[in-house]
Amino acid sequence: MAWLELIGRLLFVAMFLMSGVTHFAKREDYVAYARMKGAPAPGLLVPFTGLMLLAGGALIGIGVWADLGALLIAAFLVPTAYFMHNFWTVEDPQARMNEQAHFMKNMTMAGAALVMLFFFQQCSGHVGLTAGPVSLF
Repeated sequence: MAWLELIGRLLFVAMFLMSGVTHFAKREDYVAYARMKGAPAPGLLVPFTGLMLLAGGALIGIGVWADLGALLIAAFLVPTAYFMHNFWTVEDPQARMNEQAHFMKNMTMAGAALVMLFFFQQCSGHVGLTAGPVSLF
């Protein structure tokens, strides 16, 4: 079932890689949004978190130092959930519900990244790109 693990990794990192690229392509928009949300040092942290996303996604995707990649993703997701999706401060019920959904999405993905960190630690941080022999069971 190694192919299933490979597909799962690639599906998991697709969003992080795309988001990392967007952090740079739309840097000024992201900085303005982070500033509006009250995030600390948005001019510095937006490109830094973009690098975290790109590096973490790439490491998990290629399966080399995947444990470090999973740690980078989790380290991005938790503070981002707190600063960018702080639903408890939102007055409008619809906007609050939207932010709560994003907060929970980030926390769920952080949980998945931590499970991956554990898994990759069991593999000494290296799982590689090759999926091995195809077997359904």
